[in-house]
Amino acid sequence: MITENVHLREIAYARSGDKGSNANIGIIAYCPEGYEFLKKHLTADVVNDFFRHLEVEETVRYELPNLGALNFVLKGVLAGGASCSLRIDAQGKALGQALLEMEMQVPEKVLCHCRRQK
Repeated sequence: MITENVHLREIAYARSGDKGSNANIGIIAYCPEGYEFLKKHLTADVVNDFFRHLEVEETVRYELPNLGALNFVLKGVLAGGASCSLRIDAQGKALGQALLEMEMQVPEKVLCHCRRQK
């Protein structure tokens, strides 16, 4: 199988926000093939490791198959939330965009399908 090293943004887009000290990141695949790939490879552990420098307490993943999306809740990542945190992104709005910079080895077939849907 031929793969290509690409940023996550090549097969999905993201939305993110906050709820207290937790952040929510939705990753929405451009195509069904992209969703199936992400479901297998974009695990809670992978996302937690990507944000390890932010000292996330726990990452929980929820699957939304009818939307072709994955939702990640990063517990404790906002250090108290918007009204308490001294972090630059106290509401977690940039976390989704940061996650889209993650590099992944994606099969060429999946990339072709997703790029047609963008």
